[in-house]
Amino acid sequence: MTLGEIRSRIDAIDSQLLELLSQRADLVHEVGLLKKRDGVSIYAPEREEKLLRSLIELNERNKGRLPATAVRAIYREIMSASFALEKGLTIAYLGPVATWSHQAAREKFGASVEYAAQSSIAEVFNVVARGKADYGVVPIENSTEGAVSYTLDQFMDSQLRVCAQFSLRIENNLLAKIPRDQIRTVYSHPQVIGQCRQWLRHNLPHVDLIEVSSTTRAAELASKEPSSAALAGRMAAEVYGLEVLESSIQDSPDNTTRFLIIGPNGCPPSGDDKTSLMFSLQDKPGALFSALAPFKELRINMSKIESRPSKRKAWEYFFFVDIDGHAEEPALVKALDELQKHCSFVKILGSYPKSALP
Repeated sequence: MTLGEIRSRIDAIDSQLLELLSQRADLVHEVGLLKKRDGVSIYAPEREEKLLRSLIELNERNKGRLPATAVRAIYREIMSASFALEKGLTIAYLGPVATWSHQAAREKFGASVEYAAQSSIAEVFNVVARGKADYGVVPIENSTEGAVSYTLDQFMDSQLRVCAQFSLRIENNLLAKIPRDQIRTVYSHPQVIGQCRQWLRHNLPHVDLIEVSSTTRAAELASKEPSSAALAGRMAAEVYGLEVLESSIQDSPDNTTRFLIIGPNGCPPSGDDKTSLMFSLQDKPGALFSALAPFKELRINMSKIESRPSKRKAWEYFFFVDIDGHAEEPALVKALDELQKHCSFVKILGSYPKSALP
């Protein structure tokens, strides 16, 4: 075929795609009416994950050229538009605009929903609990820095549930409006400067490194001040009109942050789930060993355990645990019943689809 013939076929396929998307939108609208009638939540993480898995499997069976990440990205935006058709969702995140939490929220929910920046993690929990936002996106742990204690502390008193998770690879970039050899000052959050210290030492050894409150603030300053640059994410470059001079310059190539989606309701089983819970032990010898023994006996994998001061009583601690499986599965029901015998307090934070791929 000639180039013109190929383009004509592409145009014809695009026309078909738009017609099919329109038909899909009509069906989504009907779903929205039924959910509204029955008082059912619009966002269904388990349904979303099952659909994505089936589409990726179908693409592989058909030997499609698109990788799994591309299939997810395309359908993320289709689903985002669907949320807007059913009822505009509002997603709260730790602000300001263009933070990693904002980028994670956009990666998870797409461009068609509303986003509400909050001043703190506590405020993200607060606005979701008060119904001012439908869901919240909060960081829970980083692959190099460990657990986010502020988020763990909020779960102690909150009635919100974890309904999904998402992992975002943190790529710090050098952003500026000027060529690299004209940079005299680099702004960023102190943690980000630390994560890029080796690259900065080898590539910009004579610049002034100035710490600011956030990578967003760094990008804002770089957009206004001559001879300056910022270390931040790509979204900050888009928001403040900066160029990405160097990408992914962090010293650790596997720097990833895991985020949780919190909301008022739990999530039904998807077939491949994780459960997060917290507990406080009875004050007696061997309590932690006894509490964890049922998980070993029932061959339930535990992928995370963290302890935090309860802030209610001196030297009292809460343990935060992630285990494989859904809390409604018989093995987990049995293990949790056994756990309760050794604890003064047990709280299931939520069961949700395990997949965390972008």
